[in-house]
Amino acid sequence: MKINTGRGTIPLITLVGIWSVSALTSLPGLAVSPILGQLTTIFPYATELDIQMLTSLPSLLIIPFVLLAGKLAEKRDFVRLLKVGLWMFAASGVLYLFSDKMWQLMVVSALLGIGSGLIIPLSTGLVSRYFTGEYRVKQFGYSSAITNVTLVVATAVTGYLAEVNWHLPFVVYLLPLVSLLLVGYLKGDTGQPQKTEDTANRGSEEGQRGSCKTEDTATVVPEESKRAIPGKYGIHVRHLLQLMLFYGVTTYVVLAVTFDLPFLMEAHHFSSGNSGLMISLFFLAIMAPGFFLGHIVKWMGKHTKFYSLLSIAAGLLLIWISPKEWLIIPGCMLVGLGYGVIQPLIYDETVDTAIPEKTTLALAFVMVMNYLAILLSPFITDFFQTLFHTNSKEFPFIFNLCITLLAMWWEYARKKDSLLGGSYE
Repeated sequence: MKINTGRGTIPLITLVGIWSVSALTSLPGLAVSPILGQLTTIFPYATELDIQMLTSLPSLLIIPFVLLAGKLAEKRDFVRLLKVGLWMFAASGVLYLFSDKMWQLMVVSALLGIGSGLIIPLSTGLVSRYFTGEYRVKQFGYSSAITNVTLVVATAVTGYLAEVNWHLPFVVYLLPLVSLLLVGYLKGDTGQPQKTEDTANRGSEEGQRGSCKTEDTATVVPEESKRAIPGKYGIHVRHLLQLMLFYGVTTYVVLAVTFDLPFLMEAHHFSSGNSGLMISLFFLAIMAPGFFLGHIVKWMGKHTKFYSLLSIAAGLLLIWISPKEWLIIPGCMLVGLGYGVIQPLIYDETVDTAIPEKTTLALAFVMVMNYLAILLSPFITDFFQTLFHTNSKEFPFIFNLCITLLAMWWEYARKKDSLLGGSYE
């Protein structure tokens, strides 16, 4: 079975390989979460800082190695670099299973952060290298959906495994072994897509002659033309910075659901189980638009991100105004739906800010904003709560609602911009 890329076709197995890499990007740090409560018992001499480092160390190392991978992808063998990251990721999974000291867990966590940092920008880079136009938009949507499906399923699985043995949740970090088998169908290259029209024409003519020869590996489809990007860096810096800011702000806004909703629901005397249900629905809502992103973009056109922000604003408003579950549930889902549309669109628009050789680097800069938002979100919220002298559990939702409304105004004012306005017509 062949998959249309917008410039040609690739085998289905190649697409499955790309999807398998996308599935891994949600896993770093996931296995530690269900055993946090047990760690003080398992390691009685471990300090609170030691335990916090287990959760934060991978994210801290992901940020620089995401940028490093983006830079290396310019001139290094793309697939070889991906395999290095996958082997490091899988090695951390094996070592976690045999680690029984806190310092060992920390070292392995560092290895996990390095390995995942290398593959995260390459996961989106693969989509940009193989697909173009509306096919690229759809694939970014599918990749985002697969990432969030994996997150939901892996969260449930690790929670169950943690009840059996505290080592077992780390089994999920062995999934890169599956990806290593599949990326063998991606042809190793130097990261320099072909750009000459003659090359594309020759390939087309050979196909029309009905050659019976088949390839065991898929090749990067040639760019139909070199994008005209102003400036000497091969990246439209101003547009890239705008996308980074937009993505960082949007990610920060929706993190209120995962970071602050449990405290709000506790204040409303709901159980922790209810909080977990709400957050699961939030992630499921992020997943859903990815499967229909092409249709959503065609329907909303250049207003897609504006309406997505409107969905986030409506969701935050519902969570804020009512202590009732029947309003909090749709609130969480509206926030998730809005973010589920924005995330893959940002990735798709980032591709258009750079020449092909710089695409993965541009994507790396944008993806870093996700991890910066996760790391900084608690500190930003605490700073503004101190500034406004309030400990209200509703404050994060009110504050983030105001930020979302400002983002809506900014997006509406710039809707004619071909990059930030999202003209997908």
